[in-house]
Amino acid sequence: MARVAIIGAGFAGHTAALYLGSILGTRHDITMINPSERFLYVPSLVWVGVGHMKPEKTRFRLQPVYDRMHVRFLAGKALEVHPDERFVVAEKNGAGADRLVRVGYDHLIIATGPRLNFAATPGLGPEAGHTHSICTQAHAVESRDAYLENVARMKKGEKRKLVIGTGHPGATCQGAAFEYITNIHKDLLRQGVRDKAELVWISNERAPGDFGVGGITARHRGRMLTSEEFISAVFREYGIAWHVQKGVLEVDEAAIHWEDYDGGYGETTYDYAMLIPQFTGMPLKYIGENGDDVSAKVVNPAGFVTVDGIYGRPYETTAGDPESWPRVYQNPEYESIFAAGIAFAPPGTISQPHVTPNGTSITAAPPRTGMVSGIIGRVVAMNIIDLVQQSPMTHGERMTEMAAACIASMGDSLWDGSAATIMMYPVVPDHRRYPNEGGRDSFVTQMEMGLAGAWMKRMIHTTFRHKLQGRVGWGLIPE
Repeated sequence: MARVAIIGAGFAGHTAALYLGSILGTRHDITMINPSERFLYVPSLVWVGVGHMKPEKTRFRLQPVYDRMHVRFLAGKALEVHPDERFVVAEKNGAGADRLVRVGYDHLIIATGPRLNFAATPGLGPEAGHTHSICTQAHAVESRDAYLENVARMKKGEKRKLVIGTGHPGATCQGAAFEYITNIHKDLLRQGVRDKAELVWISNERAPGDFGVGGITARHRGRMLTSEEFISAVFREYGIAWHVQKGVLEVDEAAIHWEDYDGGYGETTYDYAMLIPQFTGMPLKYIGENGDDVSAKVVNPAGFVTVDGIYGRPYETTAGDPESWPRVYQNPEYESIFAAGIAFAPPGTISQPHVTPNGTSITAAPPRTGMVSGIIGRVVAMNIIDLVQQSPMTHGERMTEMAAACIASMGDSLWDGSAATIMMYPVVPDHRRYPNEGGRDSFVTQMEMGLAGAWMKRMIHTTFRHKLQGRVGWGLIPE
């Protein structure tokens, strides 16, 4: 009997658990380790953050799903990985002397998602700082309450300045922040106070619409258009001021302090701010058979798991060589360890990096969330199934081979809402295959905006919750 352990029940880990449990679960031991007893559908937290969706609509209990899928569920926090002896030490939720448990494995998937590194920017974050976040359910609820308090003040005639974007020079998830600011715009219109609000976008992107993927050139209404033109047009139409090429260095109670591409320093005042923090890997301990620290064999300095990519190359080399990007997401030092989703270490950035004259890197990190996470979770699961069944690994998909869709809602109404829908293929440009198209297939890569996108966003919320709960036909719904 093979033993497979999974750390993390986000999009990547949970998707892997569904495939592993459904195919191997009745004959082998599949164990999920996750701190929360509920799955969190993160893409819909943007609606929670403006008060348009109840928090409970973004969550469901994991235990019933895993019971159906023949997956053992350990609700607790993974603390240590012992890759030589192949076991994980986890701390179960609750009280009692037997809280520490050892989970053995033959194959391990690390899919922990990100550590929200608010501490990397002094003054950032809802716990110890002055800004808000929509990265967790609790954060989204706090953001909602603070946002609605600002709306109430606007209804009394006050003018308020709301700043949305990224809160660190190396942050990612610009798409989520963009969706949040456009939803705020739509909600302020609905509330009748848009004229009382100054909306400001601040980001470490090279240009609007970069989104950490270097921007795209795509078809829009029959002509080729750049994402910079597309997103800038949205900002102009919605009356949103934008400031890119800014790395946030510190936040105090009145202002966001930043450095720009030229090495200049400045500040942006605010009344309300939602800024995405830097993401790093989760702080697991990796302990060798002699008790020594073997972290350097498993993770990079940021805590992300190194896999079968080619690391250490300059941007120009990595960007021009698809084989720099991992295919099977397996650690080269410990072949029993795989990583999926944000937990894997990318070999470099997708967006062109920039270092200021002061030595500060202001560079959008590569996104590895949502659809990409689910795809990698499936790839890893299917390869482990191959290995358990004594076959060579037959599944592989680089981010230079993946398609991804991003649907950024602009209001959640199915009658007068809208959404920017961006389809790109591949996620990481492949300049060998598409040398004259910016590294992406211009037939597949598209950008549209309108009411149809709002319907699609709501449909995806419903169908993905269906899939992720392992309901009838779940495997027919693509990642």
